[in-house]
Amino acid sequence: MIFMENVTFSYGKSEICSGLSINIPTGEIFGLVGASGSGKTTIMRLLIGSIKPHYGNIEILGKQPSPSLCKNIGYMPQSQALYEDLTVHHNIDFFARMFGLGEPFHRRQVVERILDNLSLWNQRNTLVDKLSGGQRQRVSLAIALVHSPQVLILDEPTVGLDPRLRASLWNHFYSLAKEGVTIIVSTHVMEDASRCGQVGFLHLGRIIASGSPRELMTRADNSSNLENAFLYLLQEGETK
Repeated sequence: MIFMENVTFSYGKSEICSGLSINIPTGEIFGLVGASGSGKTTIMRLLIGSIKPHYGNIEILGKQPSPSLCKNIGYMPQSQALYEDLTVHHNIDFFARMFGLGEPFHRRQVVERILDNLSLWNQRNTLVDKLSGGQRQRVSLAIALVHSPQVLILDEPTVGLDPRLRASLWNHFYSLAKEGVTIIVSTHVMEDASRCGQVGFLHLGRIIASGSPRELMTRADNSSNLENAFLYLLQEGETK
């Protein structure tokens, strides 16, 4: 479903990704875990086609990233792209129309369901510039979901959310995965990483280890948590 092979990308002389390979099957939740500056956002941009690799191959749904794939991909960027002078409902409705949900009755049903699923119903008539950071995060996620994409690419989706809402969103992600939606989540929060089916530890644009959370902890000298596993495997890689 999501395939990257030997991908290299640089900004000028700064190499961001080097020989990066990822293979994510249909219905998987894959966590791309790394510190700030490790290349997570660049990988997300490569996947949606807003930038092109200098070397290597990228395929989503069997095709190279392009504007024609947008109808099948939901993307939530780390920097929110919202119209602050519009209400929550009007923001989501606008993007629903942009994604081709033209029939008014069906579009209204879709938008109302998304508002309810993401606990935004009470804020539906509130201007975006009046929302908290966490509420804005949910509006961005609603926009990424409104066209029922087959692939969901989420850049730090739970930043600023309280634990209860974070748990609610993860339950929603699990439901989507059961329906066959493939999800890639970038995060530096190990609590989020532990909820993923598969995890790739990213350091300086390279995957230093990948596997299920349990597999990674076992590999890292039976570490008690993912944070310790990441530090162990990072040190192991630096000493090789």
